[in-house]
Amino acid sequence: MAMIDELLAGLRAAGEETRLRLLFILSRGEFNVSELTTILGQSQPRVSRHLKLMVEAGLIQRYREGAWMLFRLNTSSGNAEFARSLIRFMADDDPQIVRDLERIAQIKAQRQADAQAYFAENAENWAAIRAYHVAEEKTEDTIRQLVGGGHIGRYVDLGTGTGRMLEMFAPLADEAIGIDMSREMLSFARANLGQAGLDHVQVRQGDISRLTLQDASADLVTLHQVLHFVADPAKAIAEAVRLLKPGGRLLVVDFASHDLEFLREQFAHRRLGIAHYDMTSWVQAAGAKITKHEQLSPPAHLAQEGLAVALWVIEKA
Repeated sequence: MAMIDELLAGLRAAGEETRLRLLFILSRGEFNVSELTTILGQSQPRVSRHLKLMVEAGLIQRYREGAWMLFRLNTSSGNAEFARSLIRFMADDDPQIVRDLERIAQIKAQRQADAQAYFAENAENWAAIRAYHVAEEKTEDTIRQLVGGGHIGRYVDLGTGTGRMLEMFAPLADEAIGIDMSREMLSFARANLGQAGLDHVQVRQGDISRLTLQDASADLVTLHQVLHFVADPAKAIAEAVRLLKPGGRLLVVDFASHDLEFLREQFAHRRLGIAHYDMTSWVQAAGAKITKHEQLSPPAHLAQEGLAVALWVIEKA
């Protein structure tokens, strides 16, 4: 009876034109209320009422990001598959859907413009750091080799930043989630992921040391250039390991231990890289083990003052 009641609630919540349009729109990514009112051309109170009914019926999810409330299709409720089934019946060439798609494209274009402006403002700082370590292309090649190209069920990227890891591995995943504390970086990530057409990816604001995701729920977790900013790396590692399913993997990429003090003074690095013995200790305390460890040296001309990049693959013991 509980399943029937849930399905009936879903049928009632979906049985209205605006709500069907909302399902279609949210199948194209996550949007805040202001964006949804723009796409629909309706008042915020009206749209909010529709959203409330659909959340209660388990058709969509909402979560807070600072002052924003963001919405996307539900992926875990009993009505999640029902919502996806309804969307498959909606034709992309329906005149109303065509208009909605045009407005979605406009919003994503504005996101990209805002992201580019943010990047331009901060690019000098990022370029200054990149000049001290191995080329990103080489690091990413190594990351791909360590992860492989096989199918991923659920992928979680902690400290997602610009969303680059999501861009790399979300195409292999049924579900992909990025977590970051910075709203600016989440906006940047959304723009990048939207431009890449990765509409099944979620990015959320959250503390990677206090996650709300379920235990043993992820097949792959990544921490890419995050730990040197974190006050308690051991706790972040423990949380990441907690998320791993049996046979799941955690990939950590960070700077190896170094003595470039200016990174702490100018760029808010809390730690001067991550020593392998520290990582080993944190992983063991989390009930896991390191199965692979690689280190990429800095360019030859920076051998004495460059940044080596360390990579670890971790599994539950």
